[in-house]
Amino acid sequence: MSVNTTYNPDVLTCIANLSNDEVFTPPVLANQILDLLPLSLWKSTETTFLDPVSKTGVFLREIVKRLDVGLAKVIPDKEKRINHILTNQVFGIAITELTSLLSRRSLYCSKNANGKYSLVNRFKNVEGNIKFDRVEHVWKNNKCTFCGASIEVHNRGSELETHAYQFIHTESPEEIFDMKFDVIVGNPPYQLNDGGFGKSASPLYHKFIEQAIKLNPRFISMIVPSRWFAGGKGLDEFRNSMLNDNRLSHLIDFPNASDCFPGVDIAGGICYFLWSRDHAGDCEVTTINSGLTTKSTRSLNEFNTLIRDSNAISIIRKVNQKKDLSLSKQVSSRKPFGLSTNIRPTKTGDLILRWNGGEGPFKKSEITTGFELINKWKVITSKVSYDHAGQPDKQGMRKVLSIVDVLPPDYVCTETYLVAGAFDNKEEAENLASYLKTKFVRFLVAQMSFSQDITKDRFLFAPSLSMKKKWSEKDLYERYGLTKDEITHISNKIKPMED
Repeated sequence: MSVNTTYNPDVLTCIANLSNDEVFTPPVLANQILDLLPLSLWKSTETTFLDPVSKTGVFLREIVKRLDVGLAKVIPDKEKRINHILTNQVFGIAITELTSLLSRRSLYCSKNANGKYSLVNRFKNVEGNIKFDRVEHVWKNNKCTFCGASIEVHNRGSELETHAYQFIHTESPEEIFDMKFDVIVGNPPYQLNDGGFGKSASPLYHKFIEQAIKLNPRFISMIVPSRWFAGGKGLDEFRNSMLNDNRLSHLIDFPNASDCFPGVDIAGGICYFLWSRDHAGDCEVTTINSGLTTKSTRSLNEFNTLIRDSNAISIIRKVNQKKDLSLSKQVSSRKPFGLSTNIRPTKTGDLILRWNGGEGPFKKSEITTGFELINKWKVITSKVSYDHAGQPDKQGMRKVLSIVDVLPPDYVCTETYLVAGAFDNKEEAENLASYLKTKFVRFLVAQMSFSQDITKDRFLFAPSLSMKKKWSEKDLYERYGLTKDEITHISNKIKPMED
């Protein structure tokens, strides 16, 4: 048996996926992101690049490779060319001391920029153009004024990593290198433990994008979670600014993160984009899901969320043209009766409590809100999506709602459920339950659902109709004038829901 002794695996591929919070970028993906940039950049000795969140140095290394080829005729001498590129064109800010060493090793072939084996002979210090300066959070009311970190979690000793990232912990990021950059590219940390209930985490990646935009480079490209499409925890303002920024020229979206980062599970998927300072117009949106690629060029701010399914846009437009009220107006907020998930039935009571383990007696005196619903026929749906992390299965299909049920008068529920509607009679309640189970409604809810949680805002595109009749799929398709292709698209995206 012969052995291939020439195989030399790229170490940056081997360590690409170590964490869901700070995912390392494999070289292949880094190059796909760099492919968005104009070819002319690689032929200029003046173009400057910054990775403000350098982990392994993969972006900077691949940039150097491209510049090395592009400048071969401009600076024929290989040594002079590499020295020029490394000293004048590529810069990084590491996120930890360890990643600064990794990045310098990737870029200079030495952990010290001025070391004996460094590719560069012009640096006078060990860091070269890869900076790492430990900075501290700035606390106010127990939160960091820059990133929102909790003092309880992140006020740590000097021997521990504080996750106070230099690029976003300064009012003037341009002062870090005291220069302007043409291109800012990177893969920022995604979230930060905020010390909330159940060790919840707050998004962080958007702060790096906002900081990069402040620098006003020619181009910005970053790879981040797609959850910002629908806003949510700390992301509403950011979502609005991105959707209304006509400098976004390209957006590549992966509803299933493992299609982008093999083996990595990130709720809501992952995306990368190209922000171009001199672009003013529509954005080319590319969706890649289980090997299937769809593209459309469109304005991102037509709706107050980003519709990742290009084929859904015509359907939503037809629904909106009817100007029906939104179902989101009648769906309850979390805790429709003020009862948290861990509340359980009592030994005796004048009501029946529905919880995730069944039903049992409950005292009316324990109810704190939703009194007007108690004597109604109520339609409930689980606040947790049927689909793992709100993602489609391998066939690209979703079920969306996991439970739809009718509760009679004198029944209440914990926050495991939302109340989608309440009626004086059983028939209308059953009609609403049937309506929610249609592929049509669940398809519209899916366009707003990028995570495991189903909240009232997820029903924004679903119309609120009279429940004095039972709506069939055919009725709904005819009411909104859907074409055969649009009906087929819905059927191909949404699984049947058993009664």
